[in-house]
Amino acid sequence: MKKVELDKISSVTKNLNLGYHEDVTRRVSTEMGTVLAAQVLQDKSIYNELELPTGRMSKLKKDDIIAVALGERAALKGFAGHLPKSLKADDVIHLLNFGGIAGVCTSANVQEVGEPLRIRVLGGIAREGKLLNIGHAKKFEPANDLQNDIPLIITTGSSMDSGKTTVASEVIKTLHRIGMRLAGAKVTGVGAMRDLYKMEDYGVYESVSFVDCGIPSTANVSDDMMVKVAKGALNYFTASQPDAIIVEFGDGILGRYGVLPILKDPQIQKNVRLHLGCARDPVGAIKLAEDCAKIGLPLDIISGPVTDNEVGKEIIKNATGLMTYNAFSPRNDWLDLVIARWAV
Repeated sequence: MKKVELDKISSVTKNLNLGYHEDVTRRVSTEMGTVLAAQVLQDKSIYNELELPTGRMSKLKKDDIIAVALGERAALKGFAGHLPKSLKADDVIHLLNFGGIAGVCTSANVQEVGEPLRIRVLGGIAREGKLLNIGHAKKFEPANDLQNDIPLIITTGSSMDSGKTTVASEVIKTLHRIGMRLAGAKVTGVGAMRDLYKMEDYGVYESVSFVDCGIPSTANVSDDMMVKVAKGALNYFTASQPDAIIVEFGDGILGRYGVLPILKDPQIQKNVRLHLGCARDPVGAIKLAEDCAKIGLPLDIISGPVTDNEVGKEIIKNATGLMTYNAFSPRNDWLDLVIARWAV
């Protein structure tokens, strides 16, 4: 065991309240959520920042010592990677996202994000001789049952980067301005604070994600566990009783992050009052609408880049009959849907 001075602490470890001087053991684990100290081995010109627990982005430089957590990623754009099958001090692995998820990269969109950043494992961060895992500082536990009937406003997408956070932020702003008390949850995706902080910037009084359940990334997590994590996140707000919970689903419904099993759950479906779907193109929007209708949770509104001009809006209207909403040219006619459903 030795003391290591950390230069940067990743946001995925936020609940552990790590200091910049921590004990490090050469004994490590390949378990999801294991917290490691690692040395950055190279400089990069793109995708070269780490999100800190404050939400601030900090540029990574060669030889920086950083705190990260083991996890998986299956991004359509960016990096895909898995947990290492074995791991020891001095092994080289990769940083898979800016939130501090580390693993073995298997695929990358090199044109957009470059090659994955290589990091050398110095050891596991420990306290009182015990190897730390982000699961040691949970805010909530997975739950078998949903324990409240708080209305849900959900945003789903055809893929990552389809506009979900942008439209959720505008909806939050509008509802907050008319006096609604809102909570926020991100129940699928890969660990980072950016989307939650955006929710809070626009009016959510508190937000949680799967990270607060000790899960660094929901990639390749079992369907059963994903439903339990989502219910645990929603149950977390039972005591504070918001008027509604804004729920964002990271990735698309057909990705490997567990979106579909959550959307299919009858208890969760029962509480949904408004369902916004986001897509980048008409085909994605139409397919999203069809798939959501099949599982019994139809879209109410389509948003995202597909609605950036009248061409996409007309195609969507003709094909689905659904209302469209563009976050960069917002209208409030969707509020009639919310008001009508709150009165039921």
